Amino acid sequence: QLQLVESGGGLVQPGGSLRLSCAASGRPLNYYTIGWFRQAPGKEREGVSCISSRGGNTKYADSVKGRFTISRDNAKNTVYLQMNSLKPEDTAVYYCAADFAIVQAMCIFSGYDYWGQGTQVTVSS
Repeated sequence: QLQLVESGGGLVQPGGSLRLSCAASGRPLNYYTIGWFRQAPGKEREGVSCISSRGGNTKYADSVKGRFTISRDNAKNTVYLQMNSLKPEDTAVYYCAADFAIVQAMCIFSGYDYWGQGTQVTVSS
C-alpha cells in the first residue's frame, strides 16, 4: 500500500525559502497525481499545488503563484514543493496527498485518497 512522508518543514524568516519533500513507499509514485495542501490554525485545509503523474501538468493556488514550484522525481519516488518569498500567511501544516491515475490527467484539489502526516512550516521574524 502507498505511504507518504513529508519532510523539510521548519522555521524561516519572511522572504526566505524552504523546500518540502514528499517521499512515497510501497507503490511506484508514477501512477499517482500528487497534491500539496496546507492548514493554518483556525482555518480549513486548502489546496496549494498539484502535479500530474508524469509531471506534465501543474496547478497553483492564486496565493502562491509565482512563489512556489512543484516538481517530481519519479525515479526517487519523491515530489517536491519549492517555496520562495515566504510570507507569514504561509504558516501552516503542509500535507502531501496522492490520487491514483492510470493515465496522466490535469490535477485538481479534490479526490485524494492517500495522505502524509504533515510537516510544520512557520514563517516569522
